[in-house]
Amino acid sequence: MVKTILVVDDYSDIVVSVKQVLEDTTGEYRVISADSGEKCLQILQQDTPLPDLILLDIMMPGMSGWDVAARIKQNDRWRDVPIVFLTAKGDEMSVGIGHLASDDYIVKPFDIMKLKECVQRILHQPRL
Repeated sequence: MVKTILVVDDYSDIVVSVKQVLEDTTGEYRVISADSGEKCLQILQQDTPLPDLILLDIMMPGMSGWDVAARIKQNDRWRDVPIVFLTAKGDEMSVGIGHLASDDYIVKPFDIMKLKECVQRILHQPRL
């Protein structure tokens, strides 16, 4: 079954890169995107299946990734969707808080193989 990954990033180059990396020849993943936190929440509010994973930037205009993650975790319907921060915020404090608030934390520029391994690990581990 194809897994849907929602990439939330205001830089289209990142979205295109992630899409190319994850939508490879296996057809295992489908990547959709939102260019802001607000649009991410709008997608989640639709009466369609939720994404299987959210790759979330932190530094975006308007609503930050921190705020988006908090809103997701407060919602009974969305709270179990895994979140991976994919961000340029690589300082020690952000990484530490990010690991507490998400399933993983990847700093840009990211290693393609590490991103693929992270996505595979999260999407194929049994959820509690």
